[in-house]
Amino acid sequence: MNTKVLLTATMLSVFFFGAMGAASIAFAQYMGNVGGGGETGAHTLEEILEIQRRRIESAEANPSSGSGTPYLDADGVVGASVIAGAVFGGIAGAFFLRGRSGKYAAMGRG
Repeated sequence: MNTKVLLTATMLSVFFFGAMGAASIAFAQYMGNVGGGGETGAHTLEEILEIQRRRIESAEANPSSGSGTPYLDADGVVGASVIAGAVFGGIAGAFFLRGRSGKYAAMGRG
């Protein structure tokens, strides 16, 4: 009986949170504000396109600056991957070494 109640409560909570997520409103398509007189506010499409055009011109003027993603830096992609691999690899190695000996180790293997 408790299993059925627990399963029902879990399913209702999943449906409830799913419905809440689907009912949320996204305003991502509205970049600028339009006033009563037809004037536009900040961050209009034209302003965004101008900023992007300046970024492209700056990247073309300085080809040695790269994309801006520090791949080999400790804050970058490869650096973070190496650090995470070292941490989790060290933990896995410690568990492996501890598992080879002890009370529950198989007889004849170490």
